[in-house]
Formats: sequence, structure tokens, C-alpha cells
Amino acid sequence: MPALSRRAFLRGAGVAMSLPMLDAMRPAFAADKPAVPRRMIAIQTNMGILPQNFFPAETGTDYKPTAYLELLKEHKDKLTVLSGVSHPDVDGAHEAERSFLSAAPHPGGAGFRNSISLDQYAAEQLGPVTRFSSFVLDVNAEGTQGMVFSRSGVKVPSEKSPAALYKKMFVQGNPAEVEARVADLGRGRSALDFVSDDAKRLGKKLGPADKDRLDQYFSAVRDLERQLELGQEWERKPKPKTSAPAPTDITENKKLIDKIRLMLDIARLGFESDSTRVVTLFINTFSIVADLPGVKDETHSITHHGGRKEALDQLFTIEAAQFKVLAQFLGGLAGVAEGGENLLDRTMVLYGTPMGNAASHDNRNLPVLLAGGGFRHAGHLKFDAKKNYPLPNLYVSMLQRMGIPTEKFASSTGTLTGLRAG
Repeated sequence: MPALSRRAFLRGAGVAMSLPMLDAMRPAFAADKPAVPRRMIAIQTNMGILPQNFFPAETGTDYKPTAYLELLKEHKDKLTVLSGVSHPDVDGAHEAERSFLSAAPHPGGAGFRNSISLDQYAAEQLGPVTRFSSFVLDVNAEGTQGMVFSRSGVKVPSEKSPAALYKKMFVQGNPAEVEARVADLGRGRSALDFVSDDAKRLGKKLGPADKDRLDQYFSAVRDLERQLELGQEWERKPKPKTSAPAPTDITENKKLIDKIRLMLDIARLGFESDSTRVVTLFINTFSIVADLPGVKDETHSITHHGGRKEALDQLFTIEAAQFKVLAQFLGGLAGVAEGGENLLDRTMVLYGTPMGNAASHDNRNLPVLLAGGGFRHAGHLKFDAKKNYPLPNLYVSMLQRMGIPTEKFASSTGTLTGLRAG
């Protein structure tokens, strides 16, 4: 009997319901699981990157590194730098941060509804191969800020505490605590079932607009039900061991660089222990006065620098410090052996920003780079600065590199021209 696809659905009366992980799915699941897994992390710094310090003048692999890329020179052969790329129809200045991983159009418009982000699409397609389907991390995010959204367009809550995440990954509760946690998950599922039934009865009395809102709600409920189900499956399995000490959370927002470094350290531990294969990190610098030499103004005000040297110098200090931490993260991944390679060769690292020019709130010509992942990296891929190339093409290439058979994501038109798998 052929194995049942793990993406099988039950359909009827206009309803599509995804199935849980069944024994009938396991042969097919085992067949397409790579012997050594591939992983991805997407990092957004939300206040732009000074283009003159990022984009090289030359194309190809023999480009002369700019000030920021010089900080990544040890990894130059494992970098692809993109210029002339953006998300088609994504505008809204600062609001574009919400669409960085989804490419959902017009995020600043009235009635905007987001679509699934790259990371959640990958986690959804991979299935329950790890204890955590993804890590959604943030540094200094406020209110509704974030870039991770479910299939139903609902913002996925982020984790701000490296200490809490370390505990979830590595600290095993005693048997009574484990069973209590399983019971809590079970009660959560039962409550969702009750709410869902009640909402369906309500739907019969609603008009078209309210029914649409109710459909969005059902989608959000199903997203949560799936997470609860997977939580029950993993709760009784022993957690991995680590020799890394438990981190101490940093509470001061001005310690921007220390907070980023700590989050990236915990992300590396997540990959190294195979606790997850999908990570995002959202970095908010908007109203932060970073605790760095020479920085005395909050970041947003100095992005509107008007060419003033004092403001540009402060921005350089803030942004260069972030690239130094990125270099440390890439070095840390490269230092972990895995399956005859290293963790950097198995991990795609996407780094970028939703604004090509923060001073003018321009959402075109985004500074973006991809590191690692075992690609034959192309150096500097330069596309048309006036008629930008769709950034979602890179996302399709990343999904395919994860082993996910995807030809389309958001506004993509194919895979990324010039980037090949190694």
C-alpha cells in the first residue's frame, strides 16, 4: 500500500482540514528526510542599511568589499550580495517591515491582511521533524512589530528571552511536570474544539463580511491546534543535552548589540541541537540610543541625516556593529562540524532590511545578502535599480534548497537568477 502524503487533506462541504502525522505517512516522510538536515535563518534589521557602505561597485566574485562587507571578508566565498531587488508592490515605508518575509502587497494600506511568511511556509512544509517547528525571535520589538505571519495572516508571537528559550530546549522537567504539561496541552485542544464548534453555529447568522472574518479566525484556530498537537507528541521525548551555559537575559534596550549576539547564540544552539531548522530574528532599532562609542541619538532620527556627517558617523557605528555580530555568528556556524561539512554549509543565513533608503522611506533597492547553505555563491548579483528584480525569487531558491518542492512563493517569477546549489 503506498504511503499517505504528509500533506494530505480531508475535504468536504467546502472545508479543507489538514491531517495530523499518521503512521501511514511515515514511510513517505522518511524517504524525503535528508540524512543531514538543511536549515535557514532570516534576520531583519528594520531601519535600513546605508547603501554606500553595503553595495559593491563591481559585480561577480571579484568585487572589492565595501566597509560593511569588509567585516564579513572571512566568509566572502560563502556570500551572495544582492542589489536592485525588492518586493513588488510592497510600500508603506516603515510598514514594509511586516512584509519582509511574506512580500504581501501594500502593508500600509487600509484593510491590509498579511500572508504566510517564508519561515512559516518552510516550517509548515517540513512537518514535525523537530521539537520546535520554528524559533521566532526579536530584539527590542514593540507592540505589533514583527515579520512572522501564519498562513491565515496572523502575527506569530515572538520570543524575547534567550533564557526562556534555552530552558525550553534543554531543561527536562520531572515526570510529574511533563505529564502536567501534556494535560495542559490536551485541555487547550479541547477548549479550541469547543470554541470552534460555537463559532460555526454563530457563522450561520452572519453576513458575508463577518463570515470572512470568521474564516480568518478558523484559520488561526487551526494554526494553534496544530501547534498544540505537535507539542503533545514531543513533550514526552527526552530533550537534547548541551555543554553551553544557560544565558542571562539582557533587559536594557540600549544594549542592542549584546542582545543581538545573545539571540544569535541561542539560534546557533537551536540548529546545533536540531531543536529547530527554521529561525527568524527581527531587530528593532527605531527609538534606540545604542550603547556604542559616539552614539548619542536614537536611530530613527539619524536615519533622516540630510547628509550630516555626525549622523552618518553614528549610523555607521550602529550598522557596522551589527555586521560584526553577523560575522561572529557565521564564524560560529562554520566552527560546528556536521555530516562531513559544517553548520554554515548546511544553514542559509538571510540578512537584510525592508528599506533601501531609510532617509527617504524608500522600499526599493533593498540591501540583502545570503550566506552559507552550500550554494555556489555568486559574489555580487546586480539587478536593475530602476526596475527591481523580485526578492521572492530568492525565497523560492531557499525553499528548494531546504528540500521543499516549491515553484512559487508570493510574487516570485522563478528561482534567483545567478545562484546555484553547490
